[in-house]
Amino acid sequence: MAVTPTVAQGAPGIPARWTSSAKSGVGTSLSPAGQVWFTISHGILNEIYYPRVDSACTRDLGLIVTGPDGYFSEEKRDATHSIEPFEDGVPAYRLVNTATDGAYRIDKRVLADPARPALLQEITFTPLKGAAGDYRVYALLAPHLVNAGMGNTAWIGDHKGKPMLFASGRGTCLALASSLPWRTCSAGYVGFSDGWQQLHQAGQLDPACQRAEDGNVALTGEIGFSATKTKALLALGFGATPDEAAENAAASLKRGFGPAEKSYVQKWREWQAGLLQLDRQAASGVNSYRVSTAVLATHRSIAVPGAAVASLSIPWGFNKGDDDLGGYHLVWPRDLVETAGGFLAAGDPATAVKILSYLRSIQQPDGHWPQNLWLDGTPYWPGLQMDECAFPLLLADALRREGHLPHAQLLAFLPMMESAASYVARNGPVTGEDRWEEDAGYSPFTLAVEIAALLAAADMLDICGKAESANYLRETADVWNDQIERWTYVTATAACEEAGVNGYYVRIAPPDSADAASPKDGYVPIKNRPPGDTDRPAEAIVSPDALALVRFGLRAADDPRMVDTVKVIDAQLRRDLPQGPLWYRYNGDGYGEHEDGAPFDGTGQGRPWPLLAGERAHYELAAGRKAEAARLLAALEGSAGPSGLLPEQVWDQPDMPERELLYGGPSGSAMPLVWAHSEHIKLLRSLRDGAVFDMPRQGVKRYVEGKTTSPLRLWRFNSKIRTLPAGKALRVELPARATVHWSTDTWATAHDSETKENAFGIHLADLPMAGLAEGTTLTFTFFWPDTGDWENVDFSVTIGD
Repeated sequence: MAVTPTVAQGAPGIPARWTSSAKSGVGTSLSPAGQVWFTISHGILNEIYYPRVDSACTRDLGLIVTGPDGYFSEEKRDATHSIEPFEDGVPAYRLVNTATDGAYRIDKRVLADPARPALLQEITFTPLKGAAGDYRVYALLAPHLVNAGMGNTAWIGDHKGKPMLFASGRGTCLALASSLPWRTCSAGYVGFSDGWQQLHQAGQLDPACQRAEDGNVALTGEIGFSATKTKALLALGFGATPDEAAENAAASLKRGFGPAEKSYVQKWREWQAGLLQLDRQAASGVNSYRVSTAVLATHRSIAVPGAAVASLSIPWGFNKGDDDLGGYHLVWPRDLVETAGGFLAAGDPATAVKILSYLRSIQQPDGHWPQNLWLDGTPYWPGLQMDECAFPLLLADALRREGHLPHAQLLAFLPMMESAASYVARNGPVTGEDRWEEDAGYSPFTLAVEIAALLAAADMLDICGKAESANYLRETADVWNDQIERWTYVTATAACEEAGVNGYYVRIAPPDSADAASPKDGYVPIKNRPPGDTDRPAEAIVSPDALALVRFGLRAADDPRMVDTVKVIDAQLRRDLPQGPLWYRYNGDGYGEHEDGAPFDGTGQGRPWPLLAGERAHYELAAGRKAEAARLLAALEGSAGPSGLLPEQVWDQPDMPERELLYGGPSGSAMPLVWAHSEHIKLLRSLRDGAVFDMPRQGVKRYVEGKTTSPLRLWRFNSKIRTLPAGKALRVELPARATVHWSTDTWATAHDSETKENAFGIHLADLPMAGLAEGTTLTFTFFWPDTGDWENVDFSVTIGD
């Protein structure tokens, strides 16, 4: 009986949502013709990305099984799932989903077609109860074209006489084809008329529902399984037009799974064969090193060489909709440099150089890098993080020191390096946000990166014949390094007494304020906390961030201040879990699930980060405790999911199986976190080498071994010091040409000092403070000759600590 095609009811559907961020597999073809990246969880495909690694096009693609007497089973919810790669280091997957009621088993093989933008899924359906004819199997596809669920259109159509399922949105199209003929198909609005609703309520699809326009839509098609035909190949093609998407799907079907598999596996084998052999079998049995290298390579861009996203996931995605377009599939310059370090540690310097080139292409005109951005360089969030502005300098220097940036190539990067060094020198040491993207102020981690980067840049500028600029960068680094303790080290606190130590480095100290004798005496607003429960004294918040002072070569691992800080960190932030000890980001952290396991929704409770076990292991290695570093490596690897993917956070409370939260297992935040996999690779390399792989040597030689101190202190508008140690000179640094009008006797007499512009556009005046007695107050103001204006505000600095 013929049916009249109609537009489905229920427009525009329920609000769109993403899906689980706890991935069990990620993959791509390593082929320029492919341009498809895929993710897997709960035995089904999740987000599939095309044509760029930052462009999610689907929510998920799974199967529904129906049978006699109203039987309804959804493989992602009603089955147990296992997953394994085709072989070590090759992210194509075998999935086995077995119904929890024992009715059926679904075997899948999944990979991206290297020859074209299409995703292939070979499916074998095996009834374990009854006969094949008792069951019907449906593919359910939720398009999210592109990076959004709303605004999509789905329809049932055909290509050259063969039925296909189509969707379009925001200039991108997809087409789903099957090697076995589609039977009944439908298009509908999610939550109202989609195939899930139809099958769950009526046990069959409504063939009249042929189109659903401009909404949150879903496509459903019955796969033509029979007693003799138990294997089907699904091809999901992408393109700029429906015809292009359909052509790609049809071509993949015609070529078949075998040839695509052969090409896919060969490309991955060749890439993995070029890496260092740091292979390690984790306690779970997976080759953890090859999992990590595959994760890094999977997150790279094809069309934009050198770009890579932080994770192919959206934290707590099942609770997030179209208002969170980016998730973690964005470029963070900090994560990107960490990723480059992972490639470099694994023996792939060519990719690390491409990353440096990409960073050069997205550097802003004033020398900084955005907080995060799309692949094309468009900024996403507006924050300013000074460590992200400094990290590319450390990458350039690491490549130079390893012999991968010869002089001619170094010269090509000189404008980037000068611009970045200038930005850091002019705008540091205070950061607009710390590395956790939350608070402004003096962060030990950011300070360590900034100072190490200035020293690294100075070496590179010296090589390029820029000795004067290099000298200024070292002077600035010395001044900042001298004051790390004044800014961030506290003594005689309640935490000191509890831990039995003299002092410790705080997580972050707020920018200088007239209300506090020093930054560390101020208050820090804790983000992601309920209203009215935010501000904490800076001295009350600690973080493993302080370990960066050792990691970047500014302090020795056995420095008593570091040793004491580690004791406080362990007393307040360490959590012993089945896999070993892990650490929280800082006390009072609100970025994580709520106490009842509900997903983070702007507030919550931070959970342990496996990444921090890797950072702690590097500290232990720097301290000469290699065995402890190896033990922490096991804790890091033990935090992975069953397939070896490392999560951002793990659950630290008793099991909540109804929320899929298991003690010591991945939480609902991002998995995999590329940064964590990069840290894992670097730790393997460091343990092999017996030394911290990415520790810059400049700070070690200058401060740890050479004990270099600075004769200066700097005053600038973003760092208005109020005291000057006796015997130190005062350097005033300004953004424009000025006359510094100053007095040391409350204006009974006055002096003028003209600024001089250096190579970085900073206007300097060194004021002669030698011989001034403690307690003397220097008062000064500025005349700006370019505008003819006075500052009309007096500033003061007092001699003495």
